[in-house]
Amino acid sequence: MSASKRSSSKKSVKAEQPPQFCSRGERIAAGQRLRRHAPREDHAIWKPPGRQRDVISILDRSNRDRLEELVPIRYGRMLRSPFTFLRGSAALMAHDLAKGPNVQVNVQACGDCHLLNFGLFATPERNLVFDLNDFDETLPAPWEWDIKRLAASFAVAARESGITDSRARDAAIACVRAYRENLRAYSKMSPLEVWYSRLDTQTLLDMAPDAKARKVRQQLFDRAHERVVESTFPKIAEQVAGHPRIVDQPPIIYHVAQADFMERVLKSMAQYRESLSEERRLLFDRYRVVDAALKVVGIGSVGTRCFVALMFSEENHPLILQFKESCRSVLEPYSGKSRYENQGQRIVMGQRLMQSSSDIFLGWMRSPGGRDYFVRQLRDMKVSVPVEHVTAAQLERYAEICGLTLARAHAKSGDAATISGYLGKGDSFDEALGDFSLLYADQNERDHAVLVKAARAGRVKVLVEE
Repeated sequence: MSASKRSSSKKSVKAEQPPQFCSRGERIAAGQRLRRHAPREDHAIWKPPGRQRDVISILDRSNRDRLEELVPIRYGRMLRSPFTFLRGSAALMAHDLAKGPNVQVNVQACGDCHLLNFGLFATPERNLVFDLNDFDETLPAPWEWDIKRLAASFAVAARESGITDSRARDAAIACVRAYRENLRAYSKMSPLEVWYSRLDTQTLLDMAPDAKARKVRQQLFDRAHERVVESTFPKIAEQVAGHPRIVDQPPIIYHVAQADFMERVLKSMAQYRESLSEERRLLFDRYRVVDAALKVVGIGSVGTRCFVALMFSEENHPLILQFKESCRSVLEPYSGKSRYENQGQRIVMGQRLMQSSSDIFLGWMRSPGGRDYFVRQLRDMKVSVPVEHVTAAQLERYAEICGLTLARAHAKSGDAATISGYLGKGDSFDEALGDFSLLYADQNERDHAVLVKAARAGRVKVLVEE
């Protein structure tokens, strides 16, 4: 049966949820019963929306709290290709996913789960791990929203690299299959085993299919080890009148012409300090702030307020912290408000819940102007896996790694057994999302074309960076 002929099931039936501490078998059975109101095949469906879905209006609403002068940079980055458009349009896809089948089982969702929001970073023990690494939109929400956005991102990225739709579908299916199979494996583990689980570099090397793949992965790991503060500092700072100062690189990083800017930064730092545990406050107190500047980040995040603070210890060892504005999640209109009043705290708690290990300086604060921020180290061995010009086989292998990683993240916060019961041991859900991914890739291209047309008509202002 083709995806276009399947009928969507959107009954407003309250899903049967197993009580806590039921046996794994009972929760598997409860998950199987969820197929009655949300058949797995229904997830293949995507129908082009009507005229009431205004792409530009939805994107504009997500710009409300952004710096107006930076919004054109955001649109300029989204215009580059359908893939960069997908990266910047989490709000649009959240709107779309909320209208699809709902299994009615929540997890701590990433909210912006595409293939470039996974990558390498350092644990507090200075080990390199692969995990999710972007949580600006995290919120408790239906688990299927994350896996659908992730699978669709592989289809979009495949087209970007000139890969056929048949192989693009294979990559999406590989991602979903890895998610399903590993979630079932996690459902058999103890809660502690799930929380201790992590994907380290040795495991990734062992998973490589041949010597060439191992070499490519080792080169990526070596590059990540070079992205530490000691190597970042010379690229971001210089000596001015004998004092270290962040280098202005407008419009990406620049100092603010406000007399009280540093005073406001110091007040913010004091509040951030209170979000740290006592032993980490002691570590933080061994550094002093010497400079701070605004920084433009990402694609979806462009326009949100972000600044970096340059700090030094008594013996002039550098530390660079990034303070990133935390707006309300794009999932909030569809899954409800966060339990946390401070949106920075929402992000930090979601990150700690989904990641296998998190930055020791991860924290939050509220600025004197009433805006929420979360804080982390800048570029601490953080590297995204390059997907430009990849082969179909390479993309498929990466899809499997991302699917595995998302399964562990969802197993930490959600009921892996119930979701596994719904997914089953067969490939019905995998195949459905393979169909959905191509259909949504088509929709994403149409939406990108809408933005291109709006830019040409002057409906949106665009700044294309050189």
